[in-house]
Amino acid sequence: MKRVTGIGGVFFKAKDPAALRAWYKRHLGIDVQPWGGAALRWADDVNAPTPGSTAWSVVALDSQQFAPSQSPFMINYRVADLPALLAALRSEGCTILEETTDDPTFGKFGWVMDPEGNKIELWQPPPGK
Repeated sequence: MKRVTGIGGVFFKAKDPAALRAWYKRHLGIDVQPWGGAALRWADDVNAPTPGSTAWSVVALDSQQFAPSQSPFMINYRVADLPALLAALRSEGCTILEETTDDPTFGKFGWVMDPEGNKIELWQPPPGK
C-alpha cells in the first residue's frame, strides 16, 4: 500500500499573520490570497505547469487548527487511500484523531499525531485531482 505520495500543504502559526503574509508576498513573491494562504502550483524541470499544487498558509498564533498539538506548524501529506492508511496506522499503534472529513470538492482528510505530539494532516485528493 502506498502511504505518503507528496506534501499537500504547509501551515504555520504567527504572532502577526497579516504582517507575515505581507512579508512573504513582498520578499518571496508568494501570491497570498484572501483566505490567508497560497496554492503553489507545480511545474516540471523546464517550468511547464503540471497538475497539482501545494497549499501554504499562515494562521493566527491562537488558532486551534493544530490542536491538540502545541506545535506552531502542521504539514499536510497527500495520500492515495486515506481509510486504508488510517486503518494501518491504527493497527500499528499510532494515535489517530477520530474526526475525519470527506468533502466532494476538496477530498478526504484525517489526522494522526506523531510521537513528538505534532498533528499531521493526511489528505486524499478528490478523484482526478
